[in-house]
Amino acid sequence: MQPDSGRDRGALAAWGIVGLTVATVLLGALLPAARPEPSVSPADDATCLEWGDGCRVCQRLADGPACSLPGIACTPGAMRCQRREG
Repeated sequence: MQPDSGRDRGALAAWGIVGLTVATVLLGALLPAARPEPSVSPADDATCLEWGDGCRVCQRLADGPACSLPGIACTPGAMRCQRREG
């Protein structure tokens, strides 16, 4: 009976791995994912009068937005509001 008990343990371990894999996939598919809130671009935010990314600066004018040209060796960062109304 000794050789059979080794085979039974191997089969039990294999089924355990299969069960854990299936449970992990099901949990990943069924649980709700954390979703970040949609961010508003500074260009779309009416209270933001001036925004930039470290390379370009844009301003909200009466005729619409106007932006500067980036420098030749500029690496843009995240677009941020630099001056708000009020």
